[in-house]
Amino acid sequence: MTVRGHVGAAASLGVPLIGSNLALIAIGISDTVMVGWYDVKSLAAIVLAGAYYFVIFIFGTGFGNAVMPLVAEAAGAGNDVRVRRITRMGIWISLLFSVITLPMFMCSGSVLKFLGQDPEVAGLAQQYLRIAGLGVVPSLLIMVLKSYLSALERTAILFWGGLVAVPMNIIVNYCLIFGHWGLPELGIRGAAVASLSTQMISVIVLTVYISFFVKRHALFTRLWRPDWPVFIRVFRLGWPIGLTMLAQVGLFAASTVMVGWVGLKDLAAHGIAIQLASITFMIQMGFSGVATVRSGRAFGSGDAHVLRVGARVILAMAVCFAILAGLVFFKFPEPLTGLFLASDEPARPVIIATGSLLLVYAAIFQLVDAFQSIAMGLLRGLQDARAPMLIAAVSYWLVGCPTSLILSRFVGWGTPGVWIGLIVGLACAAILLNYRFWAVVLPRKTRRIA
Repeated sequence: MTVRGHVGAAASLGVPLIGSNLALIAIGISDTVMVGWYDVKSLAAIVLAGAYYFVIFIFGTGFGNAVMPLVAEAAGAGNDVRVRRITRMGIWISLLFSVITLPMFMCSGSVLKFLGQDPEVAGLAQQYLRIAGLGVVPSLLIMVLKSYLSALERTAILFWGGLVAVPMNIIVNYCLIFGHWGLPELGIRGAAVASLSTQMISVIVLTVYISFFVKRHALFTRLWRPDWPVFIRVFRLGWPIGLTMLAQVGLFAASTVMVGWVGLKDLAAHGIAIQLASITFMIQMGFSGVATVRSGRAFGSGDAHVLRVGARVILAMAVCFAILAGLVFFKFPEPLTGLFLASDEPARPVIIATGSLLLVYAAIFQLVDAFQSIAMGLLRGLQDARAPMLIAAVSYWLVGCPTSLILSRFVGWGTPGVWIGLIVGLACAAILLNYRFWAVVLPRKTRRIA
């Protein structure tokens, strides 16, 4: 396959996959924007609630993400029975994780108060999480089915499903946050109901699509039957993937807590900047997913040349996008930040000024985030998960988080110091992960399949 062929294959898989990721983050952004129009205190609360929810959710996605490389390898080898067994056990583990973690959403207010957050803001965040937390069940099932379809390179339904979900979420937000069309004014709880409704409908749509259009795997037939060897294999690959993702997302959640110590207006500005940076993060996650599928299928089919060239192509595509995204953040920080605030909000000038500065830092870490995301996806496709987990833990928690804490509290740089720590942690991960893939894992795997 030529370089142009690799670009075409990556684009045909990546565009709908990235589109579905953008739809997912658009739901969160629409919640944040519309709650921000409601009032600033609720905006700060949903920033905290979003960080809390995402930390739990992202660890659970490790098991769904483990399905992707395993199914890609099985599909590359033409083993349909193994595809079915892997996906079913991914569903089992995700459901089990959801049930175990639900109580954490019910008592979230106490946890946030313990972390030093404003009691009133923590109480509002708990109101949101007691409803939105139920969505962890359909959300994790969506991740398993999304990984299954992505590994089979059937991603169009993910894009179109997301395209419908976003306006639906906005409409329900409009009705329930502000109390339009005769419905009650629920404020932040209305945003939670909208998100939960969207997630439930999305998982139903994917289930129906697979049942009617991907019949050869009979995915939901005898779903109740256990397959313990495959269960263990998915679990063993999934938990380090989950912890790796948790290490990164946990760093951003910790940054939200540290900014919360600075003040309410800084927290609102930080939340806006995080939401904007999350858009590009989800695009990079889409590129990372492409890297996982393409490397997994190449490994399953035993094609070392496709594996090497495909890795270089997807990395180049991700880096080009990161440069463009960074330029947008650098050139238009104030208009982007202003989208999240009502025009008559008294704190608007201060929040926009702080948020604009943070977007300059967000522009800087786009590039290092691209390098670390693609390296992570390539390693995952080759089912190398434990070493990346350790690299993530060291980079984010022994380098990034202490740097944020020292610069923000002890040096006195405040919120900008927190963001510099994020850049340092991501850069450390990018260097170590790329070294592991290009210098250690890729030569070993290509020798094995050559």
